[in-house]
Amino acid sequence: MVTLYDIYEKIHRLEQQGRDVIEFNVGDPDQMTDERIIKACIRAMRKGFTKYGSAAGEMFLRRKIADEHGTRPENVMISPGSKFSIFAAMDKLLGHGDNVVIPSPHWNAYTLIAERLGARVKLVNTGIKDRWKVHPEAVEEAIDGRTRAIILCNPNNPTSTVMDEKALTEIIGIAERRRIPIISDESYADISFKEVGCMADSGVGNICVKSFSKTFAMTGWRIGYMIASEETVRHAMKLVQITTTNVPLFVQYAASEALDLRSEIAASMRRIYKKRAEEAVRTLGATELAIYRPDAPFYLFPYCNGDSEKLAMGLVDKGVGVVPGTAFGDYRGHFRIALTVPDGKLRKGLGILAGEFARRHPATDKHRGSPLPRA
Repeated sequence: MVTLYDIYEKIHRLEQQGRDVIEFNVGDPDQMTDERIIKACIRAMRKGFTKYGSAAGEMFLRRKIADEHGTRPENVMISPGSKFSIFAAMDKLLGHGDNVVIPSPHWNAYTLIAERLGARVKLVNTGIKDRWKVHPEAVEEAIDGRTRAIILCNPNNPTSTVMDEKALTEIIGIAERRRIPIISDESYADISFKEVGCMADSGVGNICVKSFSKTFAMTGWRIGYMIASEETVRHAMKLVQITTTNVPLFVQYAASEALDLRSEIAASMRRIYKKRAEEAVRTLGATELAIYRPDAPFYLFPYCNGDSEKLAMGLVDKGVGVVPGTAFGDYRGHFRIALTVPDGKLRKGLGILAGEFARRHPATDKHRGSPLPRA
């Protein structure tokens, strides 16, 4: 099986040889962190905020986040990246022999964390033919007596689809009725092209995880947060105490500045990536690929009617890195493209892909699935 890391390693080897590879395989925004956020960080460092801090995060930042979400600071935990929040939440809820229900395609970190905890993952597969719709009845059918959590990624990585509001409401109702908490990964919500409701507003017991990485191009700063019950926050805090100690104080001051700039920066990110998405859909929609216009940055997850593992390794030799669909579940016929490269490279990479999948059959070919939406 070809993994994400196989692709990364092959690209690295080629780049060491002087080859230029367009890295559609990495969901890391090519934009720079806003200079005002950087300056806030530097000011904090110069003021001496370079010491140890609270494992749960500094109260000024927790209070700001709590006010935004209509909750209490005690329900907010600042974490070293949203992945840590997800790990902490799963560590709180899952034990050996338990299971977690996850709509798929899905970010493989969820599976790896569950396996680390001795838990099983029960996947609810979705498909491109009905635009990756998550069916509530399928989620409920997957639940059994050992189910301890449901994980929703909204908007989804890798499909960039926003969950249907009716379906989401029904799943929340199922979770409440079965007394199973939902972990909602909302890392892409603030820059979604479509409005996304926050799980923190849905009721007691659910866990909302947010990130500064994607909205503010702060992937390397490693800061995110969760909104959860006080008990879950305390559990996460104890994990930080015995591992990373705390998120650096100067990073938290930078994050506070980012929140003050969120509307402006998020609007800019949406404009940039909506334009890129439109270009990608326009270019690739004229090929044999089955593809949907995304609801959010940064990804496309087209159907190629082939072995995407072989495809991904072959495309690297042609100067383009993509991620095979098998990295996100049972999706060998799909691959993921991240639009997180400068516009010039974007056009060049899309051109290579368009050449690879130049249409050789009529648009009604049975492998194309549902027609490409034009709205």
